[in-house]
Amino acid sequence: MHMKGSTHESHPLCEWDRWGVLGPTQGAGGWGCPPSRVGAQGWGHSHRHSTPCPQWPYCRKRCSYCNFNKYVVPAVDEAAVRACLVREARTLLCLSQVQSVTSVFFGGGTPSLASPSTIAAVLEAVAGAAHLPAGAEVTLEANPSSTSIQRLAGFRAAGVNRLSVGVQSLDDAELQLLGREHTAVEARGAVEAAWGLFPGRTSLDLLFGLPGQSRDAWAQGLEAALGLCDDHISLYQLTLEQGTALAAQVWGGALPMPPQDLLADMYLTARAMLVAAGFRHYEVSNFARKGALSTHNLSYWRAEQYIGVGPGAHGRFVPWGEGGCSREARVQTLEPGAWMREVQSQGHGTRRRVVLSPLEQLEEVLALGLRTDEGITHERWGQFSPHLSLQAAFGAPGEARALQEQGWLVLDGGGLRCTWEGLALLDSLLPDLLCQLQHRWAPGAAPGGGSGAPRRSPTGDGAAGPRGVAEVVSGGGGE
Repeated sequence: MHMKGSTHESHPLCEWDRWGVLGPTQGAGGWGCPPSRVGAQGWGHSHRHSTPCPQWPYCRKRCSYCNFNKYVVPAVDEAAVRACLVREARTLLCLSQVQSVTSVFFGGGTPSLASPSTIAAVLEAVAGAAHLPAGAEVTLEANPSSTSIQRLAGFRAAGVNRLSVGVQSLDDAELQLLGREHTAVEARGAVEAAWGLFPGRTSLDLLFGLPGQSRDAWAQGLEAALGLCDDHISLYQLTLEQGTALAAQVWGGALPMPPQDLLADMYLTARAMLVAAGFRHYEVSNFARKGALSTHNLSYWRAEQYIGVGPGAHGRFVPWGEGGCSREARVQTLEPGAWMREVQSQGHGTRRRVVLSPLEQLEEVLALGLRTDEGITHERWGQFSPHLSLQAAFGAPGEARALQEQGWLVLDGGGLRCTWEGLALLDSLLPDLLCQLQHRWAPGAAPGGGSGAPRRSPTGDGAAGPRGVAEVVSGGGGE
């Protein structure tokens, strides 16, 4: 498993984005509807729904492991940022022509630093541009250092009904290593306060695989978290990111990272402990009990549309409002000042947009869907691939058949999914599956070769959340 060091749910494909996060913009051919196997009809009714993901890019400090698009500034002109978030949300929702919003997720940065009035204004804009059902999941990422009871009550009054708390650790030495600004006592207080205001809808984030961390220390920390957490928890393996203070310390030899086998054992230990505590392992990084699965998470893993709003936000949607009929990968301008100027001048700050080919869409459906315990249903696959069924793509002799025979993968009347053992090796299985999909998609091509024998994931997981075949940042989390 190769998990994201910085944690939040908002950008499910931000690193594996071959379609323009850092690459070229769309060429001179324009933004019409290119010939493809999946036209507008291939979407069924899915284009009518979407989930907006507003981003608050500011933090009070930068954690030692984080390379997300976040900014530490002396002062924030919140009124100006609020106005731009509202305008961009309206513009992009209108552009997408979605009829209903399934969830809203406020990520960052540290969105709990925004005022409740900003959250309320964005939600009002969303509700004015599309139907926002009563009771729709509205999640806010929160840092324990900005979650007083009064502040949380303000967020609840603004319309937030789910909180994702970035605890990361309940050990003060580990928190100091990570550069967090809260203590373990403050983290406990924040979660308890959240419980009182968002019962059954408080998610907790933890990081593992820290420099010098042992399996026993991780197990003890997770046990402590189980005594504190609500009904949803997200686990992320720490990833060293270029340009971060923690990476410099490790790569300079000042700090030791746990060996790969130990990382695998940490993940498998966590799976066993959480399942024993009544949690369903519904996605590589995410665990829920009592039915408290995150609607927002599931919208990513099911390859539904989402609309990124704010500096650096990512999106995947069809711009029906301007005549588009193919899904686009979009990323908003990173730097807040430049983003605000673009929003003020043209209604949105989209910096890059690339039409995804039918094959690229299927690759996302495959990489994302196999991260969940439900896998990819025949119906969902058919929405993106009306001419190549799951059975045709993965049922014939080839890599997928070999993986099924070895007990890692299942293809049956329900669809394609990993077994319990296979889910822990997903990042090792995906390359072969993607290769087979590419061969099956190409007209007249023979199936891809290869034994399909999985290679043990360095950390025991496989999909590896958020970095791997698809950078998928999952599970809740907060700054």
